Amino acid sequence: MSILVDTGAWYAVADSSDRHHETARRFYAEHAGHTPLETTDLILAETWTLLSSHLGRQAALTFWETLRETRTPILTAEQTDLEAAWRITQAYPDQSFSLVDCVTFAIMERFGIAEAFSFDSHFLVYRYGPNRQRAFNRLPPPG
Repeated sequence: MSILVDTGAWYAVADSSDRHHETARRFYAEHAGHTPLETTDLILAETWTLLSSHLGRQAALTFWETLRETRTPILTAEQTDLEAAWRITQAYPDQSFSLVDCVTFAIMERFGIAEAFSFDSHFLVYRYGPNRQRAFNRLPPPG
């Protein structure tokens, strides 16, 4: 089973001043090379933008270079994911899921990915499957 890596996790690994840095760094060190880690094209773009604006272009380039060197699979959003993301926004009108969140949830469902390396509480809220009874496992566990 693979783990999808979300923007906040990538950012926390890169930014030593991030409040989740030590947890993220430890988790990444424990899993990189042992557990398949994947991300999405939208997460790549969102992380690039965040790193570039907060830590500079070189940090963004280093991040992308690392993904390339480690051959981290980058899952690409398809039209069906965008449609599913729209349905997610309609099913959760009380939540502030971002576009990237909704598309990520749709991609995870399509690929059967149940675990996410993330600090985003939206991964704890969203439910899917029959009668929305299934939940993603957010790693590391909140604590």
